[in-house]
Formats: sequence, structure tokens, C-alpha cells
Amino acid sequence: MQLAKSKKTNIFIINLNKIILPGLFLLFTFSLLIFSKHNLISIKNSLSLWANSVIPSLFPFFVATELLMHTNITYYFEIIFRNLMRPLFNINGNCSFAFIMGIISGYPVGAKIACEFRKQNICSKVECERLLSFTNNSGPLFIISSVGISMFGNTMIGILLFITHLLASITVGFIFRFWKKEKSENLSNLNGQKFDMNSNKTSAKFSNLGQILSESISSATSTILMIGGFIVIFACIVSILNACGVLKIISVFLSPMFRIFHINTKFIVPLLTGFFEITNGISLISNIAIKQISTNIIFTAFLLGFGGVSILLQVWSIVAKTDLSIKPYILGKILHGFIAAFYTFIFMQVFPFFNFNL
Repeated sequence: MQLAKSKKTNIFIINLNKIILPGLFLLFTFSLLIFSKHNLISIKNSLSLWANSVIPSLFPFFVATELLMHTNITYYFEIIFRNLMRPLFNINGNCSFAFIMGIISGYPVGAKIACEFRKQNICSKVECERLLSFTNNSGPLFIISSVGISMFGNTMIGILLFITHLLASITVGFIFRFWKKEKSENLSNLNGQKFDMNSNKTSAKFSNLGQILSESISSATSTILMIGGFIVIFACIVSILNACGVLKIISVFLSPMFRIFHINTKFIVPLLTGFFEITNGISLISNIAIKQISTNIIFTAFLLGFGGVSILLQVWSIVAKTDLSIKPYILGKILHGFIAAFYTFIFMQVFPFFNFNL
């Protein structure tokens, strides 16, 4: 009986994939033609934002991360952090590399490293899922330089957002230390195992430094192009939704709730935009001129923590190549967004130098 139900469910999903997805892709193609004028403006703005803010912030760190992947740096991370990672996050010391590089480099480096750990069986499945929940973060250069300096025009805003982003990430990691129960046999199989990046990457030496640098730049370029592609595509989706009036309809429904909490309704469309793609969403939020700029900053903190659908799909494309579940990542990012927004609110109330209201 259960087998019959399972077969019916699988058939239903297959039919949905065959009918709905082609329909959506066809609708998207026609929408690009119908709303081409709006889309061209959106694409130009997205490419400008990507070239002027995202590439300078992320590309050098992507290259640096790839270079480190060709070394045994994780061995030293494991030695330094072995007594911290297990009590705090319930994961082994090797995982500190994913956390640190995820913080330094930004999306989607943390997820890439966590999945690489799983492929090489460095961590158990449960440990890698815990890693996914809190190691895929926005980097300091993006938050401080792109968001703080370029978008808000204030370095201190960037510093505040990075501090609360980091604290929220640690908080989520501590919460997810209770994610599932680790099987003792998995831990015993992984006991004493060291992470060896050289198992599938060329070991860095002075003699092959040019080759290593070339490979790192090539990999980093691929990642930055993927990010740019996601930014442009989701900018098109938002532009189409805006042009056909979908965002306005949603705004009408959400307006009463915003008024109840005394929040300016100008934030609705930028928040919806950030829900799909954070770079364009945060850019729109930073351009809303109100005296209570703390509202802009709190919403920005939420979007930086949440990441948006664009980054979710980037991570999903990486996770799909492993046996890991995407659920802890989704739950972790939702939590991250709310906790980061809460911490930002508290910091602005407690520390006067973080109060930017006019």
C-alpha cells in the first residue's frame, strides 16, 4: 500500500516537472521580450552593481581561498580550534576552516568547503549539515566596503553590520549543534582523520606557483561569473514582477502590517527585491531617505543574514552533488536573518556611536 502511494507521489512530481517547469521557463522567455525596456535598465544597473561592488569585494578573496585549498592549512586550523569547535558547535576541529573561510570570503565559499568536506569524508553527514547552517556568510569586504561604504556611505554602518552578522552566525551554529543525533559509529570512523586538500588538488610549491595561481584564478573567475549571472537573472525576475504589477499587489496586502508596526511602506518593494537577490535589495534599501536610518540598517542586517533566493539556489546547486540535506541551510539562514536584525537593533540602542538616526 505504501509502495503504491510512493509511486503515485513520484509520478505526480514527474508530471509537475514536465508541465510546470517548461511553462515557467516559457513564460520567463516571453516576459523578457514583452518587458524588454524595463529589463534592459535592470540588467545594466545589475551589471554595474556587480562590476563596481561585488567583484572588487569578493574576487580577491575567492582567489586567496583557492590558493589556501592547495595547502595543508586546515591541519593547523584543526590543532588551534579542536578544543573550541566540538563544545561550541558539536563538530570536529577540521570544520573550523569552513567557518573561518566562510566568514572571510563570503557567499558561497562556506557551502563549497562544507560539501568538499563531505565528498572527502572528512566530516560526517550530520556534521556537514550543521556546517551548512552557519558557515555560508557574507564576507567583511562585501559588508563593510560594498554595503557600508559604497551603498550607505558610512564605514561604521558596515562595521556594525559585520559584527552583528558574525555574532548571529555563531549563535545559529550553537543552536544547530543539536541538529540530529550523531551516530557513534560515524564518529569512530572519522576519528583522527585529517583533511587533505591535496587528495584532489595539486600541492602548492615554489616550482609550480604559476600553475597554482592560474588554477585558483580560473576557479575564482568561474564562481564570480556564476554570482554575476544570478544577480542579473534575479534582477530580471524582479523587474518583470514589478512591471506586470505583482509587486504592487503584494505591497497593497503588506501595507497594513507595516503601518501597524509604524514602518515606512517604501521598504516593501526593496525587501521583496532582497528576498530574491540581496545585492539589488540592499542597494534599494540604502537609497531610501528617512531620518530613522536605523530601519534601513536593521532590514539590511536581515537580508545579509538571510541571503536571498539567489544564494539559496547557488548553494542548492552545490549541495545537490552530495548526500547532504538543504533543510538545515534554509532554516539556518532564516534564523540568521532574524537574529542579525535583533542584534543590530540591540547594538544601536546600547552603543551611542552605532546610533545613526538623524
